[in-house]
Amino acid sequence: MNLIHKSYDLATYIFDPIHYFWEKDSTQRAVAGLLIIVFILALGSIELKRQGLITGHLGTLIPNSHYMAINLAFTLVLFLEVISLIFTLPCSISKAVGKQFEILALILLRSAFKTLADFPEPITITGHEKELWIILSDGGGALVIFALLGVYTLLRRRLEAGLRGKGEKLYKFVAAKKMVALIILGIFIGMCVKNSILILKGEPPFHFFSSFYTVLIFSDIMLVLIAQRFLPEFKAVFRNSGFALATLLIRLALTAPPYYNVLIGTGSAVFACLLTLTYITFCSEKQPYTSRKKF
Repeated sequence: MNLIHKSYDLATYIFDPIHYFWEKDSTQRAVAGLLIIVFILALGSIELKRQGLITGHLGTLIPNSHYMAINLAFTLVLFLEVISLIFTLPCSISKAVGKQFEILALILLRSAFKTLADFPEPITITGHEKELWIILSDGGGALVIFALLGVYTLLRRRLEAGLRGKGEKLYKFVAAKKMVALIILGIFIGMCVKNSILILKGEPPFHFFSSFYTVLIFSDIMLVLIAQRFLPEFKAVFRNSGFALATLLIRLALTAPPYYNVLIGTGSAVFACLLTLTYITFCSEKQPYTSRKKF
């Protein structure tokens, strides 16, 4: 038991400084400035290639369409949101699910801008009506999920208002989730390094976000099992398992073809809202974390 307590302390000791460094204003400003620089460099590099000034292996790594610079910018924004998601995991499962819906909305917007690469420069829709409908579908789906996310956030705040806790049990609960977050952060970094190596070698990279969401499915199940140790009641287990199912639906939305991705993504957001509303209506109790079992 003493070893377990030390592992809780170690996870907290490692996680908290990293979380503080990432969330502080100076770090966020520096990262935002870096995004602007990368976007400008991407536009410049693409133009230099189009003018024939960048050739060889380096030229093969640079796309021909200026619109891909927009895709790169949104991709980097998504990476930042994923990092924020990892740091959200110790807060609550419901809050982490909300963060994943934010990422899904951004992924749909990124997909819409990515489709622009199929358009000519200067832009025209003639002969590209199919791509236009995909852009409208992804953009409209992102907007619907954004609206549902607002509903979900209001419901989640009501849900968490009745789930307050304190003391050693809560400390252990949060520390255990910090362990999971640190493992997920390590996997995230490893996947970034692997994809970067593939790109530098000229090999096609794997689909990062869908692969990472697969990892999140397993991490959500782990969080459900951890929560069951501290919240063994059936209603809490059902709620947390339902949130894990919502994550699975998000994963399916990322791999689905156009139009279906919007339907599945919207369905997952509706499911999360209905799950939260049902729990608040029939199961929520304004009392601290309690357990019928002793630890």
